[in-house]
Amino acid sequence: MMEPVGEIIERGVPLDRADVDTDQIIPAEWLKRVERTGFGEGLFSAWRQSSDFVLNQPQYAGARILVAGANFGCGSSREHAPWALEDYGFRAIIAPSFADIFRNNCHKVGLIAVEAAPEVVERIMRAIENDPTLEIIIDLPDRRLAVPALDLDEPFDLDDHTHHRLINGLDDIGITLTQADEIAAFENSRAAFYPRTK
Repeated sequence: MMEPVGEIIERGVPLDRADVDTDQIIPAEWLKRVERTGFGEGLFSAWRQSSDFVLNQPQYAGARILVAGANFGCGSSREHAPWALEDYGFRAIIAPSFADIFRNNCHKVGLIAVEAAPEVVERIMRAIENDPTLEIIIDLPDRRLAVPALDLDEPFDLDDHTHHRLINGLDDIGITLTQADEIAAFENSRAAFYPRTK
């Protein structure tokens, strides 16, 4: 079940790297798990072995928006990458661009992928480095990205279908259940010898 998403007001983590692929987000050895939970421990696990990696820096502890470089989530289509980011505690990612499959997988679990102009992302990243307490606002209902301390407030693109799903907390099963009455009516109209969904 997915929680509805409204306005996200959180601190950010600056991951100043482009072309971060899904194998870097969650290395292959973590894909043996059979549950969908527990992947946060493996998030960027190879990079986290270095003490100077951004997620190991105490000033970013508890920050829930990842600000990253272009082409974030490229590589394989593994759903485990958004699962790991969500399980770690991230609620949103801001980047100049995302791999399409990765972005779609994020939105299916309620993790918001906000695409912003490269200069905007760079400005936010540098500001977070100077002030880790910087507040970032992602207003999903109005599709706006704001950083009050930078006097930044601008729209971001999100298609209407995905917007509807996110603000109403509808994952794939939830979308299907919105048509439960129609499904039941169809099942009741079928001949008795056909298999049933109940």
